[in-house]
Amino acid sequence: MSAPVDDADATRPADLARLSLNTATTKHLTLAQAAEVAADAGLSAIGPWRDRVQEVGADRAAQILADFGLRASSLCRGGFLTAADPEGRGAALEDNRRAIEEAATIGTSELIMVVGGLPAARTPGGPAAPHAPGPGVDPGRDLVGARGRVADRIGELVPYAAQHGVRLVLEPLHPIFAADRAVISTLGQALTLAESFESSAVGVVVDTYHVWWDPRLKQMIDRAGMEKRIASYQVCDWTLPLAADPLLSRGHVGDGYVDFASITSWIAATRYRGDIEVEIFNEDVWSAPPEQTLATMIDRYRRFVAPHL
Repeated sequence: MSAPVDDADATRPADLARLSLNTATTKHLTLAQAAEVAADAGLSAIGPWRDRVQEVGADRAAQILADFGLRASSLCRGGFLTAADPEGRGAALEDNRRAIEEAATIGTSELIMVVGGLPAARTPGGPAAPHAPGPGVDPGRDLVGARGRVADRIGELVPYAAQHGVRLVLEPLHPIFAADRAVISTLGQALTLAESFESSAVGVVVDTYHVWWDPRLKQMIDRAGMEKRIASYQVCDWTLPLAADPLLSRGHVGDGYVDFASITSWIAATRYRGDIEVEIFNEDVWSAPPEQTLATMIDRYRRFVAPHL
């Protein structure tokens, strides 16, 4: 948790004290615009993506949040740690060190980590690279090897993150994204990877879009709570039909198939008291007036999430 919930501005609605706008939900707004619309709607927190921070620089981003009386609930994202070649490994580690520094500068202790897909995925959502010549396992398609490299590189990054007061927060993604975005697909996998490290160093995020389907979700949320690993709770819905790019099939809470009552009650039972981010990738949401998006987001939070906290 980046800051105690009680630090929220007392003039803002108390029932929104834990609700945070992830800037992916208002993709076309600058950080200052997103901060303004969040503050005007009564929120006390925002979860920036790095592109919005980098547009202005981390120092200026921190000042923008302070100007609007907002705390940073997290920073999205670090990760993409699966490269099989030395050059790719070095570039990934350097980028993640920069992400750690940015998180510390904007005042959040939680850096969300999307760990990366197979090396054969040259770009997310794109075609696979050709098979490597010769016999044996193709490193570009070696799923076990890719997961091993993630574990190794998390280990390399933990000391640097600890120096900056930042926790690396593993995000399991739905298996549909295993090839190109995240070779960690379940909360259980994320917890098993995290168990080699202190809970203050490596945590997990529960994102309803990615984990709602998991038959062991309750048990894994219970485990995450007992291990004090839950660093973020992100909410949005799984909607159908899937978009041509499934990443853009996230909907407003209540528009799809996710059982928010059960999942939120499981989260609450762990005594997690941190922020709850709304993170939506959806062309229709992005094209809507941002004030309308925030109004819908707040209404759905109050109807489908808050009663179960």
